[in-house]
Amino acid sequence: MTRHINSRFVFAAVVVSALAAGAIVAAERSSASMAAAATAFLNSLTPEQRRQVSFPVAGDEITHWHFIPTEMFPRKGLLVRDMTPPQRALAHDLLKAGLSQRGYMTATQIMDLETVLGALEASRRARGTSAEAARALERDPQKYFFSVFGTPSTKDTWGWRVEGHHVSLHFTVVNGTIVAAAPTFFGSNPAEVREGAKKGLRLLGPEEDAARALLESLDASQRATAIIKADAPGDLLTMANVKIDPLSPQGLAASAMTGSQRALLTRLVDVYAGYMAADIAVARVERLKKAGEDKVAFAWAGPIERGQKHYYRVQGPTFLIEYDNTQDDANHIHSVWRDFDGDFGRDLLREHLRTVQH
Repeated sequence: MTRHINSRFVFAAVVVSALAAGAIVAAERSSASMAAAATAFLNSLTPEQRRQVSFPVAGDEITHWHFIPTEMFPRKGLLVRDMTPPQRALAHDLLKAGLSQRGYMTATQIMDLETVLGALEASRRARGTSAEAARALERDPQKYFFSVFGTPSTKDTWGWRVEGHHVSLHFTVVNGTIVAAAPTFFGSNPAEVREGAKKGLRLLGPEEDAARALLESLDASQRATAIIKADAPGDLLTMANVKIDPLSPQGLAASAMTGSQRALLTRLVDVYAGYMAADIAVARVERLKKAGEDKVAFAWAGPIERGQKHYYRVQGPTFLIEYDNTQDDANHIHSVWRDFDGDFGRDLLREHLRTVQH
């Protein structure tokens, strides 16, 4: 098969797997599902709760974000733990509307992992072995904030966010149909649970395993291009910056990969795109393809042996995936999908404001 033919189908598997997550029916698009779920959620709230959860779509709050604990980064919104059980169920219906089943399970399991982290930190404090744990940060699987921007609608522009430690999900809906869903952040501490009832659990294992499969498939020359640094950075390079630019060096481009290697790159991108509801995932991939899939590049930093501190990124003209596992003796993952112009729906909102009189 020629390189040209491989290029045409390099990300086909992403589309297929996204479609497999659920049929895309016009009446059941995620934008309509999110509007219905958000409306039901808002209608269940008291006036005070609604005041806490509601923000203007054009204000500064929509870009106020981070993935660190709330004690270190104060947040606004309505806490899950301040909701009644029926309200929590409706909040989770909204979360399900924006994510695939795998995405929803990952988000909720990361929240639940706070109980494991809390137990580990309590043990460290008792042994006096961790200065960081001595700060006694609150670890609560219900310490996550829901926020709604504007008024949920199938015709107008609005958005919503779910955020707390290691989960930051942002959705902006323009004209009731077009959805922007970045930044998308998932983290995991511990990356692998090494003791207790959940021993062996690796919530973000696919992020590491898919990247390693691609790295291990490269020959010596390709690997020399892909590995951009001998040591991994201490965290994501873009951190929680509101506006980001492409990173350099970019690594090994898809145009320099074989067909089987491109399939592995596809699988890696699919790990991240597949967290979204099916139509959002397809839209992500279509945008990627339109910008030039041959220009998508893979870069690695750090040792290649498992258990060592490592970092990678996948970058194209329109998007950036970053992954870092360096903290807590390489057992603490941060990962994110960013869109250079599309984060927080910036490009969609600009177009909307230019064409709609307010």
